[in-house]
Amino acid sequence: MKNQIVKITNIGHITHDVLHIMVEKPEGMKFTPGQATEVSINKTDWKEESRPFTFVNLPQNNYLEFMIKTYPEHKGVTNQLLSLEAGDELILNYVFGAIEYKGEGTFIAGGAGITPFVSILRNLKFKDKVRGNKLIFANKTKDDIIIEDELRGLLGKNFHNILSHDKAEGYAHGYVTDAFLKKHHVPFNKYIYLCGPPPMMKAIENILDQENFDKSLLIKEEF
Repeated sequence: MKNQIVKITNIGHITHDVLHIMVEKPEGMKFTPGQATEVSINKTDWKEESRPFTFVNLPQNNYLEFMIKTYPEHKGVTNQLLSLEAGDELILNYVFGAIEYKGEGTFIAGGAGITPFVSILRNLKFKDKVRGNKLIFANKTKDDIIIEDELRGLLGKNFHNILSHDKAEGYAHGYVTDAFLKKHHVPFNKYIYLCGPPPMMKAIENILDQENFDKSLLIKEEF
């Protein structure tokens, strides 16, 4: 499915730098929770400037939903998204993505790397199968945490935050380490789903190597 033009039905901020965008769903468009599509803006000079964004809604919903971190300083696509309104149009292309749910385990996300996991966790909740999964969510500050209340509602005591730049009551401070994973009883014999900035992903993979983690249980994608 290529060059599908869709109207924005709702757009607004959910954090200081993350947009929540809902659009029409093209007939016949299908995706697996965790997958993404290439998106461009249906305006002159921007139609060929596409970027990958992850679906965060359930596959059976009659709409599509995205949570997109914006980078105004880059003067690129995400900066242009900030000027859009309901009624403006986006162009969607092929569906792709390496992350999909294989079985019970731990999700480790850094910042906007949470987005592939949102649809997966929502889908597990819909199927009443979220129990037994954990989420480790690393951010710079408390204000950067995307849909914190929803994630806490989904996962309860299995939702663990860590902040690298903030010291806030009730939140761990620092970076995800081997000791942090062990403190929160992350099993190294079950699936680990990983998505975040490349330096974070490399650090986590180094930890897993030290633990002799079976790489066939690692499901990852850089954003």
